[in-house]
Amino acid sequence: MPFHAGAQYDRGVNHDRARALSEGGNRISATTSANDPGGASSPADPAGQNDRDVAPDWLGAGEYSALAATSAAAIAAAAWAGRGDKDAADGAATDAMRSALSSLPGSAVVVIGEGEKDDAPMLYNGEEVGAGGGGHRYHIAVDPLECTNFCAAGLPGALATIAFSEEDCMWSPGPAFYMEKLVVPPAAREAIAIEEGPEQNLRRVAEALGKPIEEMRVVILDKPRHESLIEELRSLGALVATPAEGDVAGSLEVLLPDGGADVCLGIGGTPEGIMTACAARSLGGGMQIRLAPQADEEREAVAGAGLDAERVYNRDEIVSGDSLFVATGVTSGTLLRGPWRSDSAILTESIVIGAGRVQRVVENTFG
Repeated sequence: MPFHAGAQYDRGVNHDRARALSEGGNRISATTSANDPGGASSPADPAGQNDRDVAPDWLGAGEYSALAATSAAAIAAAAWAGRGDKDAADGAATDAMRSALSSLPGSAVVVIGEGEKDDAPMLYNGEEVGAGGGGHRYHIAVDPLECTNFCAAGLPGALATIAFSEEDCMWSPGPAFYMEKLVVPPAAREAIAIEEGPEQNLRRVAEALGKPIEEMRVVILDKPRHESLIEELRSLGALVATPAEGDVAGSLEVLLPDGGADVCLGIGGTPEGIMTACAARSLGGGMQIRLAPQADEEREAVAGAGLDAERVYNRDEIVSGDSLFVATGVTSGTLLRGPWRSDSAILTESIVIGAGRVQRVVENTFG
């Protein structure tokens, strides 16, 4: 079982100190305000909702279970890192996350998960998890292994991810597998209009951030469907990073106070989009999406569900209440370190985003 003692460490701590503290059976964490990268107190969020000092009761209760779920998934998937079998890695992560969620006090419904797209037998849309017993009721979005190919190849950046909201506060994309998204920092959240196209949005965000186009850093997944989009934005002078995978990580680069990107856009998975919206709401960032079915079967399913692929959804339509996002490193990358062993303990590093705060957590599990 993870230990949850409250030893604190300074932001930017090196892993040697984190390891030393964790060997003593501690959970150690550094907390940062969404509006103050240094972690000191700062003025309230201009929108009046994202930089809270006190988290709602359900958020604290859900954090323990969310961390347990992503840590278990990360440890299970990391055992398959570099073994060339992405399906085995994803299956191991899903099994471990589902098992951990069975101990969740209360109950949760999977709004978007593994089952529909990947034919997974668990953590499918609509599945109910948890121990029951009359506790809190949640809606959750899950991706037990984000960047499956990275994990299989032993490359940096794979994550185990989950998002929680209060019951009935998380929008369901139904049978849609893909969505077009536009994610921006808090200072630009009122500047975006996804229907006006990438060039116009890039210019608006640049103006909101007070930057020339040539200094704008954009994240777009390196997919054939994005070739013309990448070329267009580079022709305008923007700096475009093109990771092969990492929908969630790319958005976090925009949303986190110490992230290095200004815009994330393009077409990605619906689970990743819903989880990104949870992080964006917690941190005051801006986000808009449209469903973007990529195959005839998906288009027919979306239309059959009564969903309009042309409709624009704003952040607060995707998640309409308080939310929590948690990710744990699977393979070490720039955002999080993957699990590592120290004597009899396996250590994990996670990021927890909720109530306007970013918390980095190192936990240990004996086994």
